[in-house]
Amino acid sequence: MAIAMARVDVPALEAFLRRAFHAMGLSRREADICAAGLMHAELRCLPGQGQGVSRLSGYYDRISKGLYQPGTEMSIVKESPALALIDANMVMGSVVGQEAMALAVEKAKTCGIGAVFVYNSTHFGSAGFHARRALAADCIGIAMTNAGAEMAPWGGREPRVGTNPWGLAAPSGGAFPLLLDIALTTAGKGMMRWREREGKKMPRDWALTPEGLETDEPTAAMAGALLGIGHYKGYGLSMFTDVLTGLLTGGGFGLAPFADRSLAKLDVAHSFIAIDINWFMPLAQFKARMDAFIAEVKSSALRPGVKGIYVPGEIEYLREREYRATGAQLDAEVYKRLRALAGTLGIAFDI
Repeated sequence: MAIAMARVDVPALEAFLRRAFHAMGLSRREADICAAGLMHAELRCLPGQGQGVSRLSGYYDRISKGLYQPGTEMSIVKESPALALIDANMVMGSVVGQEAMALAVEKAKTCGIGAVFVYNSTHFGSAGFHARRALAADCIGIAMTNAGAEMAPWGGREPRVGTNPWGLAAPSGGAFPLLLDIALTTAGKGMMRWREREGKKMPRDWALTPEGLETDEPTAAMAGALLGIGHYKGYGLSMFTDVLTGLLTGGGFGLAPFADRSLAKLDVAHSFIAIDINWFMPLAQFKARMDAFIAEVKSSALRPGVKGIYVPGEIEYLREREYRATGAQLDAEVYKRLRALAGTLGIAFDI
């Protein structure tokens, strides 16, 4: 069964998000950042991934329960010329990510590389949104976070590590930068729910049933554990993401993120790295080398049935360009929830 979609104007949608976040108690600056983060995901991700404006109601629910602390400032616990350790103080994760990457960039401009590690944070949205922040300063950006345990360790059947997303961004001389934004599971529960709503089966390497069996039935898999990309490789990368976020900072790891049922804290940790390209070579030289690399990759002979080769971030760039020209495609159910939330917040709904 096809899922109904609504075509919406992109500037109007972003303006609504800014109003909504401000009505929830965020400052104008915080609201602008959070709206931009949701729009980044909405314009670049597939609707079934659930990383765009569908998250707005969940943010409102958590803010209403005091789980996020609008207006609070994150604090630097320890700092050196190249490093910083930050207590996020449960600030909105999108705000934390942008400010932490900005600090990493500042340090990279002094030392050639800057790394900022964060604990006591919240859901930070798209990892690519924060990695992309470094590009404006001619830096390569790397952002990663741990997440609630949904992935089974290789050989296990119970969740023990998170999807633990990565975002990596590097400039090119072309129309778009390289931007890799991935979770470390083959797919997430959002895509499984999408298949379930469509009445379609899913690939058998996405998830397990609670009994530990591979399945192509989304409904059976929803109560089970997700599987890592590349089988044991994704599981290993997820463990090391926890090492570089929760363990290293003294924050939550493994089963801890999002596990507090009292809603006292989310216990999420992140890491942000910026690398100053000009420390290594002039930016123009790097971009020329990047363009040569992209051309080499695209020159590969194609597999049967394949029309062309894309590099990381290219499909998302094309999707964003299309949506900005013709309107974003919102799940009609999400559209209805946004309208209802506008009524709850007492703000205009003019999408």
